[in-house]
Amino acid sequence: MTRLEKVLAVGIAGIVGIFGIGFGVRTFLLKPLKEADKRIAGLREKLEKVKSERRVYFADEERMKSVAQQMFSERVDLASAKSGEILTKVILQSGLKESDFTRLPVGPRKLLGASEIGWSVQGDGSVSEVINLIFLLKESLFLNRVENLFVSAGDAPGFVRVRFRYLTLVLEPAPTVEPIDLSQKFTLESAERRAYDGIISRDILRPYVKRLSQSAAGSDGSAASAAKGPPGPESFRIVSLSEWQGEPEIHVRDLTSQKTFRYKPGDPLAGGTVVMVDYRPAPTPGRETVQSESRVILRFGLDYWAIERGQTLSDKRLLKPEQLPRELLGSLAP
Repeated sequence: MTRLEKVLAVGIAGIVGIFGIGFGVRTFLLKPLKEADKRIAGLREKLEKVKSERRVYFADEERMKSVAQQMFSERVDLASAKSGEILTKVILQSGLKESDFTRLPVGPRKLLGASEIGWSVQGDGSVSEVINLIFLLKESLFLNRVENLFVSAGDAPGFVRVRFRYLTLVLEPAPTVEPIDLSQKFTLESAERRAYDGIISRDILRPYVKRLSQSAAGSDGSAASAAKGPPGPESFRIVSLSEWQGEPEIHVRDLTSQKTFRYKPGDPLAGGTVVMVDYRPAPTPGRETVQSESRVILRFGLDYWAIERGQTLSDKRLLKPEQLPRELLGSLAP
């Protein structure tokens, strides 16, 4: 190898060495910087996540405060009492009769962060009055929900039977909020209520009544005269099985005179004695797909008979021992 070649080789080796040292130093210096950049990027991502969660938290907090302002009360017992009071006022405001409705307490049912309470409601009234009731409840500014709404034809044209559950929530714990005005947003004269008038005018729930033939009616009015006379048990309907101050009440409607009579346990009724009101949910006899929420139990001698709410005295049915409430099992003869 000549002297020139040796110089070139040493020069090239030096240059390569310098580049190697440079890359090594660069790697040594930049690696911590890259790791720092990654940590900064991770911290920024976490910070954005915290900011997002913070925004969601404050939005949820405002929403919970808004919900708390619409509660009937911060306590379950007071909320149940006040919601029942409001429900009664709305029934009367709708033009319905309080005695034609039963209201049974529902709950409380524990949920995550709240308790659900409410009332199971059944009653009868004209189509327009029932629509008034549902409209006012659904448009109420109080925290409430109407569910399991069931409407069926009543006993006369233009009348219906309604059943639903009226529910509300009590937050636990409830945030401290300023009270707001929860006056009724709409009235029965509002345009929003008038939008339902088509249901009334069409009378879509009118019960079918078979037309009497000429021979059955009688040209001399004998059918009408035969209809007159003392009312039978089919003329008396159980219209309400409610409670007043912890004591059950039975309201019986005389369909002939259009008068309502009130009974309590121990009173005579239909030749028997009122024993109790059974509030256990059970299928309606003859209409097992429809659930009955209550029935009155009468005693005739040693036997117990039941009449479902909405049925007449002629619809009473004999109860088997396994159908009796637990309170009456001890009274059976051995």
